[in-house]
Amino acid sequence: MSTSLLYHGFGIRGYHYTGTEYVGGRVLMWIEQPAEDLRCPQCGSRDVTRRGTDVRQFHLVPIGSKHATLVFPVPRVVCSHCEGVRQVRILFAGERRSYTLAFERYVVDLSHHMTLLDVARHLDVGWWIVKDIVKRYLTRRFARPRLKGLREIAIDEISIGKGHHYLTVVLNLTTGAVIFVAEGKGAEALTPFWKKLRAAHAHVTAVAMDMGPAYIAAVQENLPGAVIVFDHFHVIKLFNEKLANLRRALAREATEDLHKEVLKGTRWLLLKNPENLDDRRDERKRLDEALRLNKPLATAYYMREDLRQLWDQPDKATAERVLQDWIARAQASGVKMLQDFAKTLAGHRSGILAYYDYRISTGPLEGTNTKIKLLQRKAYGFRDMQFFKLKIMALHKSRIDLVG
Repeated sequence: MSTSLLYHGFGIRGYHYTGTEYVGGRVLMWIEQPAEDLRCPQCGSRDVTRRGTDVRQFHLVPIGSKHATLVFPVPRVVCSHCEGVRQVRILFAGERRSYTLAFERYVVDLSHHMTLLDVARHLDVGWWIVKDIVKRYLTRRFARPRLKGLREIAIDEISIGKGHHYLTVVLNLTTGAVIFVAEGKGAEALTPFWKKLRAAHAHVTAVAMDMGPAYIAAVQENLPGAVIVFDHFHVIKLFNEKLANLRRALAREATEDLHKEVLKGTRWLLLKNPENLDDRRDERKRLDEALRLNKPLATAYYMREDLRQLWDQPDKATAERVLQDWIARAQASGVKMLQDFAKTLAGHRSGILAYYDYRISTGPLEGTNTKIKLLQRKAYGFRDMQFFKLKIMALHKSRIDLVG
């Protein structure tokens, strides 16, 4: 094999190919460094004297179906300027690494399509080697996202693992990239993010989030000029939670067995959008019967359908009239759950209507949260939280599929 093929095939330049061995199904390629190219690794001087070698092996990109290893007797030299015996600098591999730079790039490419364990098995190396390569690549590429031109963001939290274990995630709504991940939830989890924003001199104009008071206070304090847009999915989700509690309370208070039986098992029918009800399973019929026997439940259910129309108006002024009308009808309904929710909407009126100034939501972030859970499920969990965060920040550049 020629020295030029060594360069073009494996990215190794400035060395001479000396021979090949075949041991245990593995290809061993030997190289050497010309004496005239030896330099002091500390000062770069060519005035050095050779003092033996230290034979090292490096993983190479496979040759066909054969695993390949590079064998290099690393020269030791004495520099007339620095004195002391040192190994020369290796140009084709990172410091203290047992694989070439080309092998690193190959591992990263494979990791986009395979799990780390699959890559390790394919290349016949330890899983920790593959993880170390991918982690360092992700650190270089995604650990410091660009924040200077940031304009619109979404903030949300996601439950991971068992117990009360949460991650707080911030998404750049313009690029779809995760720009911050922190363990925990609430205002404290966002403290490092505000520091990074100030350091980057970012000017965020709008923030999509839920109606959590901790997030509201944190954004108002750290981004006083940003418009808060309360996510409509979270508003409806909160209403659904109240609706489910109302159904549960009515079921407990029902005195007739018929009413109890009708209400039993209707929770998911209430939470479904009407267009998604399955007539083949008589879901619409069962829901209509439950609503007919329970006027407060029917009132709340149809009020929810009216609330969903709030975000489909032609302009902000029309939406404001729709919201005011909904609040008035809820207060006059006589249903405490609706009256309480009307107070909630009235207190968050500006953030709800801000959707018509900045048509943003946490919808893209909800999609990212789904990918995060899928990523965690594929890996059967992550023991290295820093690595997990890096994988999350690279999601917008990844194709997440179930493997196998």
